[in-house]
Amino acid sequence: MKQVVLKSNNVVSEKSYAFALNVIQLARALRKQHEYEIASQLLRCGTSIGANVEEAQCGVSRADFAAKMGIASKEARETHYWLRLVRDSQTLSHDQVQLRLKEAEELVRILTAIVKTSQRTRNLKSNIQHSPFTITHCEGIA
Repeated sequence: MKQVVLKSNNVVSEKSYAFALNVIQLARALRKQHEYEIASQLLRCGTSIGANVEEAQCGVSRADFAAKMGIASKEARETHYWLRLVRDSQTLSHDQVQLRLKEAEELVRILTAIVKTSQRTRNLKSNIQHSPFTITHCEGIA
């Protein structure tokens, strides 16, 4: 199975898009084995990761960004589940599935870190906004 690699400036967008293309190839292989239900489930969640990452890039707020990235993270976890199921049921060879599993694990780690960071940033800004102290502009301080 050919691995797809793309180049862009946004690592998570690049990885999730390339992963989606690889999942499409895997779903085709599953359909050749007449595993239509598993192929459909894997295709839905595996391609949804990148779609949610793309939506997050145009989020209307930090909360919207965090929510979309959270959904992408959940979809990556679901994809990981289906890939384990394919591997352990021996529907496809271990080699066909193992690389996709590692990619899914990497996406889960990246997306989880993004969600945690965006939530931490959001909570920090919220705490500053609700602080009893007022920050004023000082001349000569950039």
